[in-house]
Amino acid sequence: MKITSVQTEKKELGLLRPYSIAYKTVDSVAVSLVKIELEDGNYGLGSSNPSPYVVNETLEETMASLAADDFSWLLGKDIREFQQLLYELHQRYPKQPGVLSALDIALYDAFTKYLGMPLATFLGQKIESLYTSITIGIKNVEETLEEATEYVERGFKILKVKLGKSFEEDIERLAKIREKYGNSILVRIDANQGYDFEQISDFHEKTKSLEIELIEQPIDAKNIAPMRKLPDNLKALIAADESLISPKDAFSLASPPSACGIFNIKLMKCGGVSKALEIATIAQNSGIDLMWGCNDESIISISAALHAAFACPHTKYIDLDGSLDLAKDVVSGGFILEEGKMRINGEAGLGVKLI
Repeated sequence: MKITSVQTEKKELGLLRPYSIAYKTVDSVAVSLVKIELEDGNYGLGSSNPSPYVVNETLEETMASLAADDFSWLLGKDIREFQQLLYELHQRYPKQPGVLSALDIALYDAFTKYLGMPLATFLGQKIESLYTSITIGIKNVEETLEEATEYVERGFKILKVKLGKSFEEDIERLAKIREKYGNSILVRIDANQGYDFEQISDFHEKTKSLEIELIEQPIDAKNIAPMRKLPDNLKALIAADESLISPKDAFSLASPPSACGIFNIKLMKCGGVSKALEIATIAQNSGIDLMWGCNDESIISISAALHAAFACPHTKYIDLDGSLDLAKDVVSGGFILEEGKMRINGEAGLGVKLI
């Protein structure tokens, strides 16, 4: 089954509301879109939105590389050479996860549509559904509670709260959420490197009664040595995010003494499904749990992450809310979300269709 065309373009998706994290404010979203067509009329879709703060690649650089590629290495090739095509892709773009993600996801979608099965089925689905968290950016206490109320009323059972600008206000925000909702919801936090070693230790002591589920990347991602020195009970709660880009990083983080108890895998960091699964294998062999996260993304790449997550038995957490606040999307389908719980829709490939 030959590949007959490869099309790429940039899509502006917008946001329903802006939000802030420790090191930036986001008020708009655009993504790359890749469409790989097969001779039987089927097509695979891929998309990406790399974070330049994390992977040193902008969406503009992604689009420039895609526009400059004539795809002679793909056109006319048989999609059944899937593994070789993935290998060639990663040889061509070893340091551009934005390009890798879009093309890698499109190849997985095209191949599993050719097979006539969901991607998760092809990978070996282990998990049927999980609750996703939904994210509250850095806001004051009143605004935090207003947004928390909105999400709880929409059925979400897990809130992820962004922290890292004001230590005392961070704790107050969490305390007020717990005061209002008791133990009826789970709360996880993401400091986006906003604390130092002493602060995260202090934070942990002061919030023990609040039963925080997990803590994403509290301190500097470029210096993981302090994370290795944290007490085991705190380290078990920490999900490595910005410090986990590649399988090589996964080896480093897992090497004794390990720096965390959880790997937060994002396709936009590592370059798609294939590298994500390599990281997952390292985690499984190191006794590290998996969390699957995202940037602001199309349903295309969110669905790809969900399929990969459900193929890994040690996936315990998902934070795949990146398409929920988009003003619009380029596809429909992908996943089913009910009362905060996500599952795939059972259709071939990623289960997405162009609008």
